[in-house]
Amino acid sequence: MRDVEEWLADNRALWDERVPAHAASRLYDLDGVVAGRDGLRPWEPTDVGPVDGRDLVHLQCHIGTDTVGWARRGARVVGLDVSAAALEVAGDLARRCGLAVEWVCAPVYDAVEALGAGRFDVVYMGIGALGWLPDLERWAGVVRDLLRPGGVLYLYEIHPMWVALGDDGRTLREHAIDAPFQSWDEGDGSYAAPEARFAHNRSWERLHTVGEVLTAVLDAGLAVELYREMAVTPAPAPWLERRDDGLFHFPDGALRFPLSYSLRARRPA
Repeated sequence: MRDVEEWLADNRALWDERVPAHAASRLYDLDGVVAGRDGLRPWEPTDVGPVDGRDLVHLQCHIGTDTVGWARRGARVVGLDVSAAALEVAGDLARRCGLAVEWVCAPVYDAVEALGAGRFDVVYMGIGALGWLPDLERWAGVVRDLLRPGGVLYLYEIHPMWVALGDDGRTLREHAIDAPFQSWDEGDGSYAAPEARFAHNRSWERLHTVGEVLTAVLDAGLAVELYREMAVTPAPAPWLERRDDGLFHFPDGALRFPLSYSLRARRPA
C-alpha cells in the first residue's frame, strides 16, 4: 500500500465525482426517501433496538439515505464521510425531510478527533463501507473510542461471497479474498449508475473476510452479541433480481448462499 494521502485522495475523487449520478439514481431514490421510503433494511432497527433520544453516528454515510432513517426514529444523528460533495447532497436530503442531522467531513480514521471520544450510544456502518479501509484493527479502535461504555457497533455489510463471484454469479474471481489493499481501475459506470461515464476511476479497496472483521472487533475489546448472514443484498448484480422490498434476491429455484451479513458488538459498560 502506498502513502495514506494517495489512497485517500484517489477514493475521495472517485466518490466526489459519482455523487451527482448516485443522487439522480433509481437505486438511491431520494424523492422516495423524502416521501417516506425507509432507507434502512427491515431488520436493522430491530437489531439495533430503540434509538429515540440516543446519540448515533453513521460512518461513511455517503449521501445520507440510511442516515435520515435513524433520524426519523428519534436519534440524535451525526453523518460522517470523506466526500464533501456527498455531504452536500445528504444535507439537502435531511432538510427536505425536515430532519436535523449534523454532517462532518472527515476520514473514518480521524473520527475521534473530529467528533469526540465516548460521545455515541451507537456507531452504525452500512453496506459497502469496510472495503475502503485498509486497516481493520485501527478501524475497530476508532469505533471503540467513539462509543460510550455500553454503546454498540452495528455493521451491515456485503458478504465476501457476493464480491468473490463474477458477473455470471458462478465463477470465482481470482484472488478475491486474499488480495492486499491496492489500487483498481473501476472503469465507467457504478453500482447505482451503470451507464454513467466518469474521469476519476482509480480506487483503493480490499475485500475483508468475515473472520478478519470479527477478529478486529474482538481484539478492540468489544463483545459480539449478534452475527447473521442473509441471502439478500441492497447491492445489485446481474444474477440477482430486485423485488418490491427494494432488495436484490436470488431468482426462484437458484442455489442460495450468503450475500450480506449483520454484526452487533457492544463496548463493555
